Amino acid sequence: MSKQMVRRWCRTFSDGRQQVEDIPRAGRTRTATTDANVRKVDDMIRANRRITIDEVAEKLGILHERAPNIIHDILRYREVSARWVHRQLTSTHKAQRMGVSLEYLVRYHEDGNDILFRIATEDETWVHHFMPESKAASMEWKHPSSPVRKKFKTTPSAGKVLLTLFWDAQGVLLLDFLEVGTINATRYCDTLSKLKEAIRKKRPGLLTSGVLLLDDNARPHSATATQNHIATLGWERLHHPPYSPDLALSDFHLFPGLKKNLGGRRFGSNTEVKQAIQRFFHMQSPDFFLEGFLKLIKRYDKCLNGVFRHAFLLIDNKARPHWAQMVNDSLESEDVRRMDWASQIVWP
Repeated sequence: MSKQMVRRWCRTFSDGRQQVEDIPRAGRTRTATTDANVRKVDDMIRANRRITIDEVAEKLGILHERAPNIIHDILRYREVSARWVHRQLTSTHKAQRMGVSLEYLVRYHEDGNDILFRIATEDETWVHHFMPESKAASMEWKHPSSPVRKKFKTTPSAGKVLLTLFWDAQGVLLLDFLEVGTINATRYCDTLSKLKEAIRKKRPGLLTSGVLLLDDNARPHSATATQNHIATLGWERLHHPPYSPDLALSDFHLFPGLKKNLGGRRFGSNTEVKQAIQRFFHMQSPDFFLEGFLKLIKRYDKCLNGVFRHAFLLIDNKARPHWAQMVNDSLESEDVRRMDWASQIVWP
């Protein structure tokens, strides 16, 4: 600070000033970010969620640079794309998701982590001789002076192997590969018999405590012959809601890591593919598999609590008194929503 500025501050404080902060000044009157313009922009966005910044600026008659300030800084809006989902779920599908989540959470509350070590989950996936590296997997650090790296579009190879995987909270139970043909009920029953022998060798005592089989609703899994075979084995088949890959253990926890590990690598034969898959699972620790089951419990909880923002009453829809107008009026007055009991016990 110069001597001149020091003298000026001394005179200012001698005249009675007591603060060192800048004193607010009127400055230039705001013409763009006024309260009226902010309300107008908010109304525009609520009426048309796809309105552009140019359209906002043109309708308000303000500079283009001022519109983002109102939208982002003041109103806190941000432009995002719609979230992609596999299928639009019906009310029946949503009720089944809630029912399954509620069923598992109740059993987990009663048995704790013990129930997780009784579950054997199954899923299938195709593994190609060459799978393109994902965009996320190809990310790397780049310096401003580094050359731009190009990535060309590639497609999976025609050669592939169908992997059927059974695993639990401790690790892999059974790897079964299919090179030719498709999986039907007969083959799936044969694979379940192999699984029984694998459990007998790898998990002593699990057959006695009772196996809980968790698979999806594919036709070979839900066929009558398969259900009879599972009953013969003395196992319990757990429910899985349809069109719910977010609640499928292998889909959200195991297969993404496998595909990332194999992405960008070329294999000359089915044998090399099988060996690479076996090496990947051999590298995983038991904690990795247990982590997947713990994530599943959190997803069940999120699925249930994401819907239960209101009080629900589980009602048997077959009893006439439960459908009386007086009952409906009473539930509505108490802001309680009804959930039909039949939707929780009828499964496709």
